[in-house]
Amino acid sequence: MATRVKRAFKYRFYPTDAQAAELSRTFGCVRKVYNMALAARTEAWARGERVNYNQTSAMLTAWKKTEELAYLNEVSSVPLQQALRHLQAAFANFFAKRAKYPRFKVKKKSRASAEYTSSAFRFRDGSLTLAKMADPLNIVWSRPLPEGASPSTVTVSRDCAGRWFVSLLCEDASVKPLAATDTALGIDVGLDHLLTLSTGEKIANPRHERRDRERLAKAQRELSRKARGDGANRRKARQKVAEIHARITDRRRDVLHKLTTRLVRENQTLVIEDLTVRAMVKNRSLARAISDAAWSQFRSMLEYKAHWYGREVVAVDRFFPSSKLCSHCGTLQPEMPLSVRTWTCDSCGTAHDRDVNAAKNLLAAGLAVSVCGAGVRPQRRTPGGQSAVKQKTPRREP
Repeated sequence: MATRVKRAFKYRFYPTDAQAAELSRTFGCVRKVYNMALAARTEAWARGERVNYNQTSAMLTAWKKTEELAYLNEVSSVPLQQALRHLQAAFANFFAKRAKYPRFKVKKKSRASAEYTSSAFRFRDGSLTLAKMADPLNIVWSRPLPEGASPSTVTVSRDCAGRWFVSLLCEDASVKPLAATDTALGIDVGLDHLLTLSTGEKIANPRHERRDRERLAKAQRELSRKARGDGANRRKARQKVAEIHARITDRRRDVLHKLTTRLVRENQTLVIEDLTVRAMVKNRSLARAISDAAWSQFRSMLEYKAHWYGREVVAVDRFFPSSKLCSHCGTLQPEMPLSVRTWTCDSCGTAHDRDVNAAKNLLAAGLAVSVCGAGVRPQRRTPGGQSAVKQKTPRREP
């Protein structure tokens, strides 16, 4: 039976000079309103008061009436209101201890975006026209939208490399759960190999950042030689660096999408380890390699695709000794340095590949959770590491 899910379909488009100017003006106003509202809420927070969305919306109305901020009336009001809603969501996450305190948008040259709801755009016959614009956007439709789908929200963005994208949020009724299977798979992430599976298969780490490291270093050296400011030479050098970063990001995302789709299609249960990547990247020796491997992005993709297609993702607690435990007899080794890639169990004499053994142990622990564990969703983080394993309910893609 098909399920209805919210899916964002992202396309590249090429604006005219007039459209680019209008969107750039909108991005600036969105950033201005967000920062002013954040400043107002921060001042109120310092006084022990709380300001909600309705109050910041009233502030926006007052700001538009002043001579200094009259230019806010020149752009569509919807992206400005959406910026206030995003700020409200950021504070909600902060008060719920899911995120840090919201930060100001201070970098004008970083990624910029504006969100339009249905009242601020027109979508007809594959043509998208935004508010304050006479002509539709020149979108490259690289894939069709779901049949009969109508966007509820449109987000226009410009990345650091100067590329323009539009993301259409639609309700997709074509997502169908896959036929159930009895296959289960343990997955151990790593650096020498991106993934090691309990079947013994090892998936190579593409190391996208390392492959372009020389080109990136050269472009960054050229940028550092340019005089600071908004000169044309510095702008070109900065864009060159951004283009290399974008190339790395695009290739990494493409590999992860293909890999996670394959794993979800082939297996009913997928067992992973609940790693604290945010803490692991504090290791200066491994931070670059861990960031390039994108373990968190891999897990996120795996979870929402499993949710769509009726699969199960089980997360084993990070304190579970998957590498030190013999998958044959269950003997726990006292020490297992990272430099040890193969080892022999002292009790049963079984020779182990470190990563394959860890994947097998993760699979066994995950299956124990699926069989014995829980109709209640446990917390994502186990206080004090008291629980050995836990089940993770997949999150829906935002």
